[in-house]
Amino acid sequence: MSMVYDEYGRPFVILKEQQAKSRIKGIDATKSNILAARSISSLMRSSLGPKGMDKMLVSPDGDVTITNDGATIMARMEVTHPVAKLLVELSASQDDEIGDGTTSVVVLAGALLEQAEQLLNKGIHPVRIASGLEKATKVACDKLDEISENLSTDKDEEQEIWLQTAKTTLNSKILHAHRDVMAQIAVEAVLKVADLERKEVHLEQIRVEGKPGGSIEETKLVNGIVIDKDISHAQMPKVVKDAKICILTCPFEPPKPKTKHKVNISSAEDYKKLYEQEQNYFKDMVQRVKDSGANVVLCQWGFDDEANHLLLQNGLVAVRWVGGVEIEHLAMATGARIVPRFEELSEKKLGTAGIIREISFGNTRERMLVLEDCANSHTAVTILVRGGNHMIVQEAKRSLHDAMCVVRNLIKDNRVVYGGGSAEIACSLAIRAVADTFSEID
Repeated sequence: MSMVYDEYGRPFVILKEQQAKSRIKGIDATKSNILAARSISSLMRSSLGPKGMDKMLVSPDGDVTITNDGATIMARMEVTHPVAKLLVELSASQDDEIGDGTTSVVVLAGALLEQAEQLLNKGIHPVRIASGLEKATKVACDKLDEISENLSTDKDEEQEIWLQTAKTTLNSKILHAHRDVMAQIAVEAVLKVADLERKEVHLEQIRVEGKPGGSIEETKLVNGIVIDKDISHAQMPKVVKDAKICILTCPFEPPKPKTKHKVNISSAEDYKKLYEQEQNYFKDMVQRVKDSGANVVLCQWGFDDEANHLLLQNGLVAVRWVGGVEIEHLAMATGARIVPRFEELSEKKLGTAGIIREISFGNTRERMLVLEDCANSHTAVTILVRGGNHMIVQEAKRSLHDAMCVVRNLIKDNRVVYGGGSAEIACSLAIRAVADTFSEID
């Protein structure tokens, strides 16, 4: 540390940050990285398998999450070490690509690094260790291809195997007590959006909505779209059959200038003219909707009581503040076109649904909207998850996501290996047999 002065005579201090620090190099740095990865792996080990325990995670804001999903735990952890962050990314990529096994990959990586550390202590170079692990990986993959079996091509037997696999996935989840029902829901939902001939599954078309209250057993599969909204006016019909739907991304309100403005009203006549002009705007908008033949209006924006009352008088059912993602799903399911301006509204841009109904839960004001028998029924699937509280609902949604991903993977590639550790033992024996043929240190 040294004291210097600037051109005005003001003192400031120069600190040499690295003078008191010692940089870790060589094997010590490698072992430090391994220690960081092993600490993450040991933390995740206790949540692996059917006997694994859930973790309680508390965010800086005080939000509590209880889960044993590896990807969720890793994503919520505040990790600063660069190597530990690599394990977090490993878990995230496993979740994106496969959907399950997020805890297993972290534990396996930690176990391999633990064995690598023992080889480092024997004086083997890290490059040679990495080379050996790559060769072992190839041998293990070849062995898994050899011992894998193709599932039956009979549809009934195939669905039964998918069901059993989904149940196995749910064994270590919070839904294990209700795995029979939940596995059936997961398989049916995936089959709704699956193209079995092309072996493609569009999981993004499956909506998973949660509503706290009730029990997990009340979770059900809806052949339609469920949105967490209610009908905007209490006197509007709660059930609409043969619905013709227009989806609007423009608000039910008079146009506003983009610049700052003031309106000076000096008499009652001026106010009356302004009021009548505003009414004409509302009436024109509602009339355009009615002329198109629509009887249900889904609007991305809100509208005031005046527009709401006019919609009621004209026999139109309205829903406001529908989110952007929900609007896209609704457009896909009903066959409607999203309309950005009232001038573009026409009968060709309307969607259809067999029935729209509002459902309520218990004795609360919680309501949701259900659209069934949509025009494109193969893209309209929703799982409505119930649970005692918000945490249970969120964990149930994560568990169902894992089960659906496993079924999707089986549809894409119908090869399986036997569990219970038998596949791992087979790979171990194959690697040991190949290792005996090497004369080098690899």
